Amino acid sequence: MLLAVPMYAQGNAPAAAEKPINWAVPIAAGIGMAIASGLCGLGQGKATAAAAEAIARNPGATAGIRFALILGLVLIESLALYTLAIIIIKVK
Repeated sequence: MLLAVPMYAQGNAPAAAEKPINWAVPIAAGIGMAIASGLCGLGQGKATAAAAEAIARNPGATAGIRFALILGLVLIESLALYTLAIIIIKVK
């Protein structure tokens, strides 16, 4: 009974302040996506240029070069998509 009086005298605590908005995570995510997309674009351009040069040197190997080019482009593009997926999961 002696402990109940001070407890009831305190009243309700003020509501907890909202968490401050952390702008660093979305900005870092945007910068990371820009870097990933830019480097993937450079890699795709270099791969396409190399494939075009290879086909120009040896037109008979067009089918094999085209297959290797498409496989390489798919793998390069998957890096950008993985980056996007991680950003979507991390930044809510």
